Amino acid sequence: MRIRSLQQVAAIALMLGVVLLPRPAAAANKEHQQLMADLRILQEQSQLLQNMLGTLAEAIKAVNTRLEQQTEAERRAFADEKLLIDTLQKDLSVMREKVDDNNVRVGSLSQEIDALRQLLQQALARQTSSSEPTATSPLGPASSTPPSTGLTTPSAAGASPTKTYDQAYGDYAAGLYDLSVDGFEAFLKDNPRATQAPDAQFYIGSAYLNDGKYDKAVEAFDKLIRGYPASPRVADAYYRKGVALRSLKQPDRAREAWDFVAKNFPDTPAASLAKQALGPQ
Repeated sequence: MRIRSLQQVAAIALMLGVVLLPRPAAAANKEHQQLMADLRILQEQSQLLQNMLGTLAEAIKAVNTRLEQQTEAERRAFADEKLLIDTLQKDLSVMREKVDDNNVRVGSLSQEIDALRQLLQQALARQTSSSEPTATSPLGPASSTPPSTGLTTPSAAGASPTKTYDQAYGDYAAGLYDLSVDGFEAFLKDNPRATQAPDAQFYIGSAYLNDGKYDKAVEAFDKLIRGYPASPRVADAYYRKGVALRSLKQPDRAREAWDFVAKNFPDTPAASLAKQALGPQ
């Protein structure tokens, strides 16, 4: 009986095992399917994120490209503007130099006209004095030959100082600057304290300036400033010295000369020209 009971129990257990074993396998399979479904969802979401990141990267790349193009365009525009400004500054500097040169030439012409007027007046005065009748002596007409005094006449000693000066000035007015310098220097050598000596030294400097010999022009104007400090030509000498120094690429010294004219000779035409050369302060 006991053996039979054991056999019945074993049979029941076997039947229960057969019934219960498939259930855990089905549950595991269902969990596996759920995991696979979740994994697919994750894969799809990951792919979607990758696609979004790719789109975002392309958008960022396009923005960077546009920024680079805009930066390059702005850089080119800035370079063009800078080039234009530099060109305008150079043109303005050239125009200012030409204006100053024209002012110098206008001043020279004015002085030349004044000098010619004086020469004309002197010539008319000499002509008038030479046309006056010769006084006669009660004893008869005066001898045409003057008595010997032991003095040399201008014709014997060479050209008179006035003639030397006039000839040198004529060469200057004609643009023969080398000849005019030689003539004025010859005049100054024999007549260093003559009334026309400051003018002669001034025209030497102006001849050098007009001839483009700026270093010699500066020396000549300095010689006038040192040798004839009370002459009215000193103001003009300082201004033209500044013009020569600017042409020698020495703007600081040029401005110093113009500033001296503007402060010490404020009521002269040279001061007005110097203020124009200095520009707005």
